[in-house]
Amino acid sequence: MLGRIQRSRYGSEALTVRGVDLPQYGQKQWQSYFGRTFDVYTKLWKFQQQHRQVLDNRYGLKRWQIGEIASKIGQLYYHYYLRTSETSYLNEAFSFYSAIRQRSYYSQVNKEDRPELVVKKLRYYARFIVVCLLLNKMDVVKDLVKELSDEIEDYTHRFNTEDQVEWNLVLQEVAAFIEADPVMVLNDDNTIVITSNRLSETGAPLLEQGMIVGQLALADALIIGNCNNQVKFSELTIDMFRMLQALEREPMNLASQMNKPGMQESTEKPARRENPHKYLLYKPTFSQLYTFLAASFKELPANSVLLIYLSATGVFPSGRSDSEGPYDFGGVLTNSNRDIINGDAIHKRNQSYKEMHCLHPGDLYPFTRKPLFIIVDSSNSVAYKNFTNLFGQPLVCLLSPTAYPKALQDQSQRGSLFTLFLNNPLMAFLFVSGLSSMRRGLWEKCQDYLRKINRDIAQLLTHSRSIDQSFLQFFGDEFLRLLLTRFIFCSATMRMHKIFRETRNYPESYPQLPRDETVENPHLQKHILELASILDVRNVFLENTLDDY
Repeated sequence: MLGRIQRSRYGSEALTVRGVDLPQYGQKQWQSYFGRTFDVYTKLWKFQQQHRQVLDNRYGLKRWQIGEIASKIGQLYYHYYLRTSETSYLNEAFSFYSAIRQRSYYSQVNKEDRPELVVKKLRYYARFIVVCLLLNKMDVVKDLVKELSDEIEDYTHRFNTEDQVEWNLVLQEVAAFIEADPVMVLNDDNTIVITSNRLSETGAPLLEQGMIVGQLALADALIIGNCNNQVKFSELTIDMFRMLQALEREPMNLASQMNKPGMQESTEKPARRENPHKYLLYKPTFSQLYTFLAASFKELPANSVLLIYLSATGVFPSGRSDSEGPYDFGGVLTNSNRDIINGDAIHKRNQSYKEMHCLHPGDLYPFTRKPLFIIVDSSNSVAYKNFTNLFGQPLVCLLSPTAYPKALQDQSQRGSLFTLFLNNPLMAFLFVSGLSSMRRGLWEKCQDYLRKINRDIAQLLTHSRSIDQSFLQFFGDEFLRLLLTRFIFCSATMRMHKIFRETRNYPESYPQLPRDETVENPHLQKHILELASILDVRNVFLENTLDDY
């Protein structure tokens, strides 16, 4: 049974078997189909290796046809990563895509007068770029972009095609994506250092002996992106890209277990899944979002947490409401079939009804029957501050600032500052401090100090006498522990910064954190000033912040 891979110009895919799309939600029903499809392509790969001479001489096997087989296997590995969140499969996809390039399987395509073959080659490049972006192989990405640009130029010159604009848009999108980071880390020779923001062994602060925290584990995450005008590539906004990396461990390489590419049997899988399962939803409709949310809720194991990350345009209520219920504060935008209005804030015209294409806080109430961890990055994030914990399960909402100071350079197209703090807090700290580049040695020194800050924040949380128990229930999970410590670091930094002076400039949370024990703790403030001193930017922070409240 052969599985067909549907492709867009970006290389985004949906697995189709016997002409039927397999549902993208659910973690079990697709596995048998995938296994059989993978087995067929693996056998086909072995067959062409064993009988290459006969296939070449008697049947005229072309090198691009071999490349197509390798590309399909690479796609399947990438598909498996999307379905399982196991980052090791990204390395396997990279191995196959890289072999295609090294062995020049598609080199003869341009000599044939068949535009559809050239499109196969262009799609291969787009898929390869996506995998390299996810693996932070930025040097390879830049080489691939140059090669893709040359291929597109040759393609549009030779054939009178209608998709020239679309392929040029692909180039523009990936160029903007790789330039989204606001700060460059440089080696001594001025080459750019590629930093990884996945969870490493020393990433999350360790739990000290005697810390009383919950035993919940993050099992599932919905990462939703619906921001207008934000940098994106392959249906992945920069905010989604940063958050998915914050929920993954550094990948291990499975290739060392294999003698040759394509020789691994489909039944060979990692001993255990290190990462929470994720759904990546780009501009979903309300129906799509609710379908995936319900699937995650249904399959959530016992003693597990569901995380919902919303990076979306704010939807505000029109006028004043007599009530203050979970549908009276607006929420965040969901996609619809009608034209999307440009701009960050969508104001509803008809005051008689609530906005339909909006995820209201009340829409999430049914899912609070299980432990729920919510992150909202939006101009109307405060709508989710008006939550009610109906079922007594652990529930936390981390909410972005609703506005940033005008004096801060507008970076909204290149991603949210709040999400950057949750993904790469040091880079975010450098940006708000007005720095755009840094030497590697100083970067590593600051990272070491930031790890110390995270350890102290963890102690502040676990030693607090007035903190809501939901925070501690989630603190046993490494990913959630790191997100919580970074959230507090972000909030404390913004409260100490001289240009962040309005309440709407600060992150908030539900339940509220005890300020004096966390985000306004003098010990933490001292750490932030020391970090600023190391960077020689202490002048942008207030020295006596407690006196200003």
